[in-house]
Formats: sequence, C-alpha cells, structure tokens
Amino acid sequence: MRAISRTVSIVVGASLTGMVWTGSAWAEAWVQIEAKNSLAQAEARARDWAGMFPKVSGFRLASGWYAIALGPFPDEQTADDRRLLLRGEGLIPRDSFISDGGTYGQQFWPVGAGLGVTPQTVAPPAPEAQPEDPVASTAPETQAEATPAPAPVETLAESRRLEAALTRDERRDIQAALEWTGHYQGALDGLFGRGTRASIADWQLKNGYEPTGVLSSAQQEALLDRVASERAALGLEKITETEAGIEIDMPLGLVQFARYNAPFVNYAPKDGSGVQVLLISQPGDAARLRGLYDAMQTLEIVPLSGERKLGASSFTIEGRNGKIHSYTQAELSKGLIKGFTLVWPAADDQRMARVLDAMKKSFTPVGTSALDSTLGQPMSVTRAALMAGIEKRAPVFSRSGFFIDAEGHVLTAAEGLAQCGRITIEDHPAELSFDAGKAGYAVLTPKDTLAPKSVAKFRTDAPFTGTQIAVAGFSYPEALPAPVLNFGTLSALKGLEGETTQARIEAKTRAGDVGGPVLDGSGAVVGMLLPVADDPQRVLPDGLKVALQASAMAPGLSAQGFAPEASDFSGQRAAEDLQTLADGMVVQISCWK
Repeated sequence: MRAISRTVSIVVGASLTGMVWTGSAWAEAWVQIEAKNSLAQAEARARDWAGMFPKVSGFRLASGWYAIALGPFPDEQTADDRRLLLRGEGLIPRDSFISDGGTYGQQFWPVGAGLGVTPQTVAPPAPEAQPEDPVASTAPETQAEATPAPAPVETLAESRRLEAALTRDERRDIQAALEWTGHYQGALDGLFGRGTRASIADWQLKNGYEPTGVLSSAQQEALLDRVASERAALGLEKITETEAGIEIDMPLGLVQFARYNAPFVNYAPKDGSGVQVLLISQPGDAARLRGLYDAMQTLEIVPLSGERKLGASSFTIEGRNGKIHSYTQAELSKGLIKGFTLVWPAADDQRMARVLDAMKKSFTPVGTSALDSTLGQPMSVTRAALMAGIEKRAPVFSRSGFFIDAEGHVLTAAEGLAQCGRITIEDHPAELSFDAGKAGYAVLTPKDTLAPKSVAKFRTDAPFTGTQIAVAGFSYPEALPAPVLNFGTLSALKGLEGETTQARIEAKTRAGDVGGPVLDGSGAVVGMLLPVADDPQRVLPDGLKVALQASAMAPGLSAQGFAPEASDFSGQRAAEDLQTLADGMVVQISCWK
C-alpha cells in the first residue's frame, strides 16, 4: 500500500470514531474495501489499513474469503458519502462498495475481537434480574450461554419459491457469476433453461452441494460473494479510453496507466503483478492491418509459440513460452484499426483466463477517430521500429537474399539457417526448402504469397578478372530499410584455398550483406556473397571477401526445380539503375530463436 500522510489518516479517521457498537445492535452499513482468499493475507492487509483508519474490521465471508471493511456507519447513505469522499481522495480502491454486513461471519480483525456471529444478528443483552426475584436470587452467579438454535434447513421447494421471486436482473447476475466460474457459456438473458440448470448443478457438485439445479439462498450468496470478491481482487472495471476510442473491462487491480505511445495506450504492471495491457488504436486499411500483424510478432511480449489467425479485417495472436503468455486481437472497421494485447505471467493462467474472457466480451470500439499520432512516439512498422517503446525481439542474425523466380523463392547463404527456430523474409514467415550444405547456398520459400518486382538473372559465362562488380545487400538493417550497393572489383575466380566454385572480390561489405547478389556492370548475377570464416589464426586484408560463383549454383538449383533465369543483359548500367534493380530483387532474411 502506498504511504499516506499520517495527518490525512487522523482527519479522515476522526470522522469514523463515533460509529461504534451501541450495545443493542450493529450499525447497518459498511464500506468494504478489500477481500483476500487467505487469512494470513487478510490480516496483513487489515494491519496496513489500520495504520490509516481507526475503525477497520475484518470478517470471514461465506465463500471462504476474508473481507476488510470500514465502519460501522449508521445507514447506507452515510456509508456511501464516506466511500465517495475517500475514493475521491484516492485513499481507498475505486471498486470499494457498500455492504449491509449480512454476509459477514466470524470477525478476525481487530485481533481478539472474536465476535463469532454476524454483526446484524447479535441479540441484545437480556435485562438484569431484580434482586427480589426468587429465581434470579437462587441462580448461580455464572450461567452457561444458551446454545443458539440451528438455522432451519431450506427445502428444495422453498428454494424454488425464492428463486421464482428473483428479478430478471438478479437472474442475469447469477448467470454471469456461473459464467465467471467457468460453468456457464450461454446468453445472459435471465432465463433459467436447461443450460442454466446444468451449469448450476455442475457448480453445486464441484462445491460439495447436492446437484439439484436450483440454488438455495445460501448457495446464491456463496456464489455471488465469491465472484464479487474475485472481481474485486482483480479490480475489473469498465473504462472508456476516449483518446483511443475504446471501451473495455480493465483489470485495474493488476495494471495502471503508464503512457500514450501511438498507436498504443500502455498500461504497466501494478504492484509487481507482471500483467501488461496495450490498447491498440490507429487509422489504416487491410495492408496496414497486415503490417501490424507482422510487426506485433517481433515484440518480446509476443512469444513465438502459439496460434495465429489473420483474416481480411481482423487478426488474433496467441503467444506462449515458459515465462509469459499473451493474447492480441485487432480488427479493421471503417478505416480504423482497434484492438488490445494482454500479457501475463505463465503461472497465472487460471486467473488470467477470466480476465481475458472479460476483456474479449467487453471490448467495444467507440467514436469515429483513432489515437492521435502526436501522443507519444508514433510507431513505424519497419525493421527499425521499437513499436512505441516496447522492446522488439532481436533476431539471432540478419542477412540478405534475392528472388530467383516469380513465385518468390529466395536464394541466400546457407550457414546457420538449419538452427533457426523461425525464418522471415521481410517480416513474412518462410521455410527452408533446400539446403545445399557444404556448397554454401540455400533456398527459402515464403509462407505468404510474395510478388517480386524483379528476379535475378544469372550470367552464363565466367566474368573476367578485374571486372567491376557491385554487392547488393542490407549493410545497415536497423538504419536503412533498403539494400545498399557496395562497389568493388572481381580479383580472382577462385577461393582462398583455391576453390574453383568461389571467387575473391575486393569490396567494403558488412555482415548484413552476406547472401546478397554480386552483380556485374549490366546487372547480371555473377555470384553470391559468402560469410567470412571465423578463424583467429588468419586475418584477411581489409576489403577482401569471398563469393560463390553463379555457375556453381545454377546446376543444383535446376535439379531442385528452382531454375534460375539466364541473363540477357548487355552493356553497362548507371549506378542508379543498378540500385533500382537491387531494390526490387534483394530482401532481408532474419533468423529467430
């Protein structure tokens, strides 16, 4: 609990001191501020609250939970006035509510109170016997308290009669409580048909009652009280986020507003809960929805395992690993994309399933606008995006590749690809279709349909030593979202160990260029850049790199059904024309755990 000025506590508390046990009956109203499911937790919280308010009491509920309340107050209006005042000053939770004490049982706080009865049912003390009364004068000084008569057992017929008197809203409340506990999945219509009866019987059976399908008044109380206590612990409260145009039930006991970072409204963990919520709101179309779908899966809060569904106007993403689980949904309607992400600790699945269900059912886009892009740092769904300050998952490595046919097959360097848990081509999922092994090249097939702007055309004859070449690749993947041309010279048609399938080139390249095409002046592919072997015993001259010759790859590709096109280019292209060719042909490959 956050620290609060002692002066405030005394002033607020002083107004409660006059509301006490009168000797004949308990007051009628309490402000219930918290409920815990264990006595140890409840006593610890009651002790904290007692440091703020002088009149704090704790009672055991019929559901087995423990309520902490302020009071008693002389009537409901006085209690509600005090609740609104304290809530407005931020001294008590927003979900605090008024109770008549009817559900309060054994008192556990203050320590030693030990009332052992419900406050409202305490009988007034018997009048003193007069001295002249012969019976009283001869009675022993200490008499054993009379054992209270047991409460009458409610018959099934009486339960049916009491149930018939329930209002439609009260019946809906029961259905909603059964839904919360996982026993009911029908409509909340207040009509107790077969589905509701079966749900009641299932709840009764699992809670040690006879499965009659009709709730007794005590069972109704236990069910509703348990659900109210659990919802209070989660702090589920309907909010309307006007900036984002979203209405949703939010677990305010677990998260708290942190910041706006378009397109997100970020709710951070509260009191170490480990729970996070993102509200998603941005203008867009189908292409931008797809971009958001791809970009969300690069975030640390969206684990790689889990079901994904992408439709024409909506998507859902489930993420699961040993530490966290998450769920994301977004939908496109009238030019607006709105949704949410819920993230929680993996060990908290049972409780968070209820929160997620409540958020799904309550999620409602409102208004005709999206989150203002000037609120916080706008998101860019490019490779370099951190997506509104949320940490982006980093790939194991990124390199280049290039299209070799109209179907979108991509040729790249093979080294390390077999160990990747997931491979992407320009953020689109892909699979390793062919690994040439020691030959050093591989072919990737995108799982989505990609339409290359241009495809590689292989030179059919060997280039001359000294030919001017250009290596096209993603030299700066986090800074530039397009391939870069690095110009150089073909220095030899063999590798460092004399390999006839390789070639040596002199060009200033970087790790991200590996797998990219080596082009001659006409734009024809004469090779593919290979990674430099990590050999501490050998230091290569600066700028000396090794490429795999096109003629060494073409036969193997053809044998696997990836027949590369022969180049019909001639003459020399201007640098800007080579750049245009590379922009349409070269792609970024990423390897993920």
